[in-house]
Amino acid sequence: MCSEHLHKAQAPLFEAMVAHHATRSISLHVPGHKSGQGLLEEGTSFLQSIMSIDYTEITGLDDLHHPEGVIREAEQLAAACFGAEETYFLIGGSTIGNLAMIGAVCQRDDLILVQRNVHKSVIHGLMLAGAQAIFLAPEVDQETGVATYVHIEVVKQAMEQYPNAKALFITNPNYYGIGTDLKPFAELMHEKGKLLLVDEAHGAHFGFHEEVPASALSQGADAVVQSTHKMLTAMTMGAMLHVQGPRINRKAIQHLLAMLQSSSPSYPIMASLDLARKRMHTEGHAWLEQGLHMMKEFRENLEALPCFHVYPRENQQAIGAGVVETTDPFKIAIYDPTLILSGAELKERLEAEGCYIEMTDGYLVLLVFTPANSREDMLRVVQVLSNICLDIMNRKQELQAPISNIIKLPTYAPISSPIRFDHRVLFQGTTQMVNIEEAIGKRSGEMVIPYPPGIPYLYPGEVITASVAEALVFLARQGIRFQGTYFGQTHKLTIYTDHEETS
Repeated sequence: MCSEHLHKAQAPLFEAMVAHHATRSISLHVPGHKSGQGLLEEGTSFLQSIMSIDYTEITGLDDLHHPEGVIREAEQLAAACFGAEETYFLIGGSTIGNLAMIGAVCQRDDLILVQRNVHKSVIHGLMLAGAQAIFLAPEVDQETGVATYVHIEVVKQAMEQYPNAKALFITNPNYYGIGTDLKPFAELMHEKGKLLLVDEAHGAHFGFHEEVPASALSQGADAVVQSTHKMLTAMTMGAMLHVQGPRINRKAIQHLLAMLQSSSPSYPIMASLDLARKRMHTEGHAWLEQGLHMMKEFRENLEALPCFHVYPRENQQAIGAGVVETTDPFKIAIYDPTLILSGAELKERLEAEGCYIEMTDGYLVLLVFTPANSREDMLRVVQVLSNICLDIMNRKQELQAPISNIIKLPTYAPISSPIRFDHRVLFQGTTQMVNIEEAIGKRSGEMVIPYPPGIPYLYPGEVITASVAEALVFLARQGIRFQGTYFGQTHKLTIYTDHEETS
């Protein structure tokens, strides 16, 4: 917990860095740019200021890998702010937190329940641990086809089938801001002596206002990772790992973070985490309030445009069987329901007018606002969308009927059989590239990841079904990029040729 002498209005790490900067001392230590003195002239106006406090583990500035001073104080304040018992600063994004959570819970061949639509870093964590995953298929939004959250009943069934599973790993919210109430998940897992691990990368602002969802920590999660840079004000790669309760092995977490994080951590990133925490600690509710007011106005403007549907539609709704769906009001996805204008075309039109979006999945275009956006930003987007809408109306003889379920997701079993992940054998075996039609029924020799959002459609060793093949072709035709594969360029997949084929 937070030390008594600390106050939420402090930013102890940042303040120590500023104090050291004021001494105008001579740098006889790394980094080599010497507080920005070595910059080329063209970089000075952009990088000089931040490089002037780009320090290392010198006297007074503590050590991320063994914090006892100002970094420890900054982490203690973060724990108090976000509702954790202990918080660790991450300078490699939520990726590092996901790797550490899985590694701290799973040993080789351990079973863990995993939401199917998780970030690729979760799969990498499974590979490093050598764990076995039981994948749980998420619910699918009937209008758009977007994969959302795992239903609690699916988790209950999975625990009955696999009582030795060590934990449940879920993503909440998803890329579009859709999630669910996590209390039933925490209660279920804890009743069975298991852990709830949550990738809350897109929800660092949760819990700071009554009009945004509650945080995973407040609902009982044992360990939670948040990308403080995504929805709050930290620099890119700035994230936090929060833990609470007796179930998570904190010594293992600390050991893994020391292994996974750079031995030369970025002090500017850590300082930005300190300041992002201070903002939420001192004015989080008011800051979100102004952002929420802007988002209400934005939605009202969007709803007046006849050309676009908005997703998600409501702030929060009960969906039966005690399940509550939650939505992040700062995430807005839009699409042309007649599909005359594709997501790729809408993205191009917006970016031609200087409005750069988060992503498109082929049809939906995701706009990510935060309270850091100004009302002027919002009104500019409205004007650009209004102009696009007028053009769409001019191109149409009449509005066509909306098309439902516009995204074609692969069909997965609600509960998979155990899939073993092990990076040591990942590249063993004979592989070849074949046309996607030939790949159906074979085992994938690569991880196929549409990016963004970085959620794998195929894992190494997984059987390629006709449903998956159809979805991949669909995405490629929409211009979606892929990681881990050359499928986007070749329409071919790498398969194992020395594994038993499955029809």
